[in-house]
Amino acid sequence: MDEKAFKPYVSAEQSMKEISFKAIFLGIVMAIVLGAANAYLGLMVGMTVAATFPAAVIAMAVLRPFKGTILEENMARTTGAVGEALAAGAIFTIPAFLFTGVWTKFDVFKSTMLMLVGGILGVFLIILIRRTLVEDADLPFPESVACAEIIKAGQKAGSNAAYMFWAMGLGGFIEFFTSENGIRLIKPFSRTVFKIPGLSRITYLNGDNEVVAKTAAIKGRMFIESPAANAAMTGVGYIIGPKLAALTFSGGVLGWLFLMPILLFISGDLGDVVSKFQGNWTDMAISAYNAQIKPIAVGAMLVGAFYTLFKMRQSLVMGIGRSITDVKKARAGVTTETLRTDKDLPFPSIIIVIIALVIPMVFLYNIFTHNFGSSIVSALVMIVMGLLFAAVAGYLVGIIGSSSNPISGLTLTTLLIAALMMVLMGQKGTSGIAAVLGVAAVVCCVAGVAGDMIQDWKVGHILGATPWRMQIGGIIGVIAAALTLTFSLQLLHNNIGIGSETLPAPQAGLMATMAKGIVGGEMAWPLVITGMLLAIVLILIGTPSPMLIAVGMYLPFRATACIFFGGVLKYFLDNRAKKKNPTAKGKQILGNIGLLLAAGLIAGQALMGIITAFLKGTKLKLPESLNNPWLALVIFFTLGFILIYLPYKKMVESGEYGTPSEEKEM
Repeated sequence: MDEKAFKPYVSAEQSMKEISFKAIFLGIVMAIVLGAANAYLGLMVGMTVAATFPAAVIAMAVLRPFKGTILEENMARTTGAVGEALAAGAIFTIPAFLFTGVWTKFDVFKSTMLMLVGGILGVFLIILIRRTLVEDADLPFPESVACAEIIKAGQKAGSNAAYMFWAMGLGGFIEFFTSENGIRLIKPFSRTVFKIPGLSRITYLNGDNEVVAKTAAIKGRMFIESPAANAAMTGVGYIIGPKLAALTFSGGVLGWLFLMPILLFISGDLGDVVSKFQGNWTDMAISAYNAQIKPIAVGAMLVGAFYTLFKMRQSLVMGIGRSITDVKKARAGVTTETLRTDKDLPFPSIIIVIIALVIPMVFLYNIFTHNFGSSIVSALVMIVMGLLFAAVAGYLVGIIGSSSNPISGLTLTTLLIAALMMVLMGQKGTSGIAAVLGVAAVVCCVAGVAGDMIQDWKVGHILGATPWRMQIGGIIGVIAAALTLTFSLQLLHNNIGIGSETLPAPQAGLMATMAKGIVGGEMAWPLVITGMLLAIVLILIGTPSPMLIAVGMYLPFRATACIFFGGVLKYFLDNRAKKKNPTAKGKQILGNIGLLLAAGLIAGQALMGIITAFLKGTKLKLPESLNNPWLALVIFFTLGFILIYLPYKKMVESGEYGTPSEEKEM
């Protein structure tokens, strides 16, 4: 598309209300709520869901009765969606302070400062290259275009918001009656360890070089866990689709059903160890998995993250080069902004704010390191890597969308560079680990927010919004999320436990392992190297995403199995719909309704999870529960029914399909 011929939905000459109290207030509420919900989701399954779509639907549904304009809806969405991006940056790094022992509890001030500086830097750094990215006809911005189409379609007819709100209620209902902090009427999963007796014939040479053959009894064990009846994880599997869901599940199968039986088999009865768990083989198996298999998963995640960046190397290099070129143009004053739809915040103000944000970070890093030289180096690494990866994240979002933004890989790169710098400067132990994690936390927030902002600004570009107003909305959303997100994390940690089976936080575990391993010298290198070699094997045989397989190994089996269940539901829906030969609009209806339902399930459960954690913190006595595992089948049936039947029904009612086809699919 020729950018010169591009015409936004609202023309640059048209005057329309954009910034208003109701739009900003709704955006702040969404930033806080969606940020907290995605923090819960990310800690549970290691991934977040882009909030642009649900924020757009909520904005349309809430502002429409108050006669909000399309640009006010866009402002609310831009302000609100950034909460999810900041949450992703926070949960991938900040829990690592706990895992490494740097903190014994959440430090509210330091956590807030890391998120606040990282989030605001993410907004200001991506402003520098906004024009280049959003006006580039070669960047498809798939999620931005889809979101803009949803918003434009919502101006003419119903926005289908009822599907999302209804699903939020169902997700919250399921969480309340399955969570240990609620009324656990339903036990969401079952698990057991059973014995596998057998005989093994062993042949060996004795001291006299004589062949000796003996038959020995073996007592292996097998750990089995059912899929969790979980609305959020089902929604995640549904959104990422059958292929990615299957890859994640394959990691669970590899870890829990392949490596774990080998570990339990070669360990025999483990009599002394099991006695420490009061004869409970299940607890022992989980503890053994955490100690022996998870480090292998960490090694695989490490290679997987860098392999992801390697596959994107051409895009990375182009993104870096383009960002440098655009910054030079901006400094030289090459561009002259006249139209409303071209105006960013003033360039001098942007530079002043960026410099001003580096200064407090020097003092914060000095608190971590107790060494002013190390703190200056940490701040320099932070700002250089932040600028670099803001550009990279923005460019990648333009190609693949923010849902696939590899911020964990970018953060890991930053962490390794910062760790090596600390080692070279002699900054070891707890102080060195704290500095490394502090740099990684800021850069992770920068990359997450920058990617989300450029996606939202592209939506605004299509709709005809004013850039500098959207940038103010993004800053407000970051501040609102940063000032409240730490309390949500603290609440979850105190009442559920970050790092527990319920909230394993895989990316934060990876960051903690690498920081302790390089700076603190505490890495279980043999197991980590085993995982790295495993990932290399997966790459050599052509596995699309070794990172997803590694995350699947890290998560509880019930989680990956439930994600796979969601992917299977999406597979059945797509195949059933194909028989109707849907038109392009029919496919869009099918996808939009399914996405709204899945996003609603995720948001509803996540919000109820935070509410039940709060109830536990208040020591509120809830009624006794049945904790019946068989009732979980009702949840599976219900989720399967709504995620297949409702989108299909909506597509059929629209009439957007051709003659039913029974042709064989190639």
